[in-house]
Amino acid sequence: VCRQTSILPEKGVAALQNNFFITNLMDVLQRAPDSCSQEAAALNNITTVATGQLLSCPNHGGNVMEFYCPPCETAMCQECTSGEHGEHPTASLQDQLDAVKRRLPEIDSALQTLSEILQQLTNQKSSIEDDIHTTFDELQKTLNVRKSVLLMELEVNYGLKQKVLQAQLDALLQGQDGINSSCNFTEQALSHGTEAEVLLVKKQMSERLIELASQELPLQPGENNQLEFLVETEGLKKSIHNLGTIVTTNAVASESVATGEGLRHCVVGVPTSITITTKDKDGELCKMGNAMITAEISAPDGIKGEGEILDNKNGTYEYLFTVPKEGTFNLSLHLYDQPIKGSPFKIKATKSIDVSPTSDSMKKRLKSPGSGHIKQKAIKRPASMYSTGRRKENPIEDDLIFRVGTKGRNKGEFTNLQGVAASSLGKVLIADSNNQCVQIFSNDGQFKSRFGVRGRTPGQLQRPTGVAVHPNGDIIIADYDNKWVSIFSSEGKYKNKIGSGKLMGPKGVSVDRNGHIIVVDNKACCIFIFQLNGKLVTKFGNRGNGDKQFAGPHFAAVNNNNEIIVTDFHNHSVKVFNTEGEFLLKFGSNGEGNGQFNAPTGVAVDVNGNIIVADWGNSRIQVFDGSGSFLSYINTSADPLYGPQGLALTSDGHVVVADSGNHCFKVYRYLQ
Repeated sequence: VCRQTSILPEKGVAALQNNFFITNLMDVLQRAPDSCSQEAAALNNITTVATGQLLSCPNHGGNVMEFYCPPCETAMCQECTSGEHGEHPTASLQDQLDAVKRRLPEIDSALQTLSEILQQLTNQKSSIEDDIHTTFDELQKTLNVRKSVLLMELEVNYGLKQKVLQAQLDALLQGQDGINSSCNFTEQALSHGTEAEVLLVKKQMSERLIELASQELPLQPGENNQLEFLVETEGLKKSIHNLGTIVTTNAVASESVATGEGLRHCVVGVPTSITITTKDKDGELCKMGNAMITAEISAPDGIKGEGEILDNKNGTYEYLFTVPKEGTFNLSLHLYDQPIKGSPFKIKATKSIDVSPTSDSMKKRLKSPGSGHIKQKAIKRPASMYSTGRRKENPIEDDLIFRVGTKGRNKGEFTNLQGVAASSLGKVLIADSNNQCVQIFSNDGQFKSRFGVRGRTPGQLQRPTGVAVHPNGDIIIADYDNKWVSIFSSEGKYKNKIGSGKLMGPKGVSVDRNGHIIVVDNKACCIFIFQLNGKLVTKFGNRGNGDKQFAGPHFAAVNNNNEIIVTDFHNHSVKVFNTEGEFLLKFGSNGEGNGQFNAPTGVAVDVNGNIIVADWGNSRIQVFDGSGSFLSYINTSADPLYGPQGLALTSDGHVVVADSGNHCFKVYRYLQ
């Protein structure tokens, strides 16, 4: 009856609890048939019902007892209902049965929904398991490759040094043998030979001794014993410790609600906002974001409004929408494909601005304050994967125009792209460091050409990190591993190299107003300025935290006053110098706020002297005026950057940035 699961006791079935209902029935059955009692009547009723016979009323013989009197807990016939049970409320079992049966379809529907959600949950789990295995297998593979490369580099470096030292050792041993044998021979001749014998060999012995006395031997070591393994694993361990997260919420649609004036009325063309609050099955507020919410607003004739869901990351979400015409619109809000409480909502759209007290303030709030020619956004919001808005209608859309590239070795594909340059002829040049080449595109992202061959001889590239275009059309490339700067013609033909023997690790390269080449030496922590023919004009800077010092500087740009702007990576700042290398100003500190940096990389200057900086660790781009005051961000949130590197301004006034972590470059608008 109660469907309870029972564990079989040690003593077996006999030791299970007795069913008193059945034992009582057996007692009744075993009594004499004449002892007519209440139990016998009850048993009679039970056997009648069980065998499918109709119960007949004892008071009104022959009448079928089809009603039940709840207060008296007894069955009765039609006549009883108007007689002794007249005042008692009655219930038809059939009605109660029907009422219960009516619950079956909704239970079926709930069962089906739950089964689907459970199935999807299981599918998601196995898919994520696969992703986790793949991710960590790939990382393992990358680690193993790096391990092999380091062991190989060690082998090569050891081999080169060992060869030099062994050859020197052999030469010295040979010289030692020669001297010993000549000395022994001469001493023996002098002590044992006759005068005639000595005179006979004197000439040869004398010549041999003179030769040995003046013989040049490699007495100074031709190599050193330095072989070091430098590795910084703390940061990497920290990153691995925080690698990956499982994103989920406990939010359910049946408890989640929407609030705001916008659920009732809105004004045509004016952005209207409503708030969605997600709750769990117990009606408690969910405290985290990332819930999957979808929204659709449409009129009966099928015309749709535009909208975007914004995640406040605290369990509440804002839905910002505009409708194109007057009339009634249906807004359906779904959380994990289930309608939230009250959805769909009916919204009345009017042209009059007076209908909604909030629409006026909403309009003000969304207006951009503007600042000269710099595009500034009044509100910065996290982008949403469910966004449907198009830029021209939605004031908070992203600044991205397009992106080019994926990870790979073919044309238009990159592996860890670094430097970016733009020519006045409408070309964009990318230094593809792990593919050892430079790729050239048009301003609109069309692949044009590429050049570069891997190697360590002049004309080859080992790790191109910086690229610049000289006013004469030459392409200048900083080669980090070859420790020099290569110059190619605009067609990619090698011309010459500069800085060899002086540079330790050139990263960024730029050209000033005099046609001089500015090289940022990342390893030596200084700036070199060369003439195009390779003659050193000047150099400044050394390692440290002072104004004129650097800690791993990355890239440089030159403004209209021929001042040099350098990103100082580990000092989290940008520094400005004149052509003689005298310090003028610096701005920035470590942090995530406006005007702060977490390791700045790429830098560019526009015609008005505004400075655009790639903020590598914060994965964003900031815009400053010439004195280093923060102006705005470039909105990169819809397709986030991952470790941006080089940055340049295209001839048509857009910002192009190397998104190294995503192996692509992106072009953004930043001027209004």
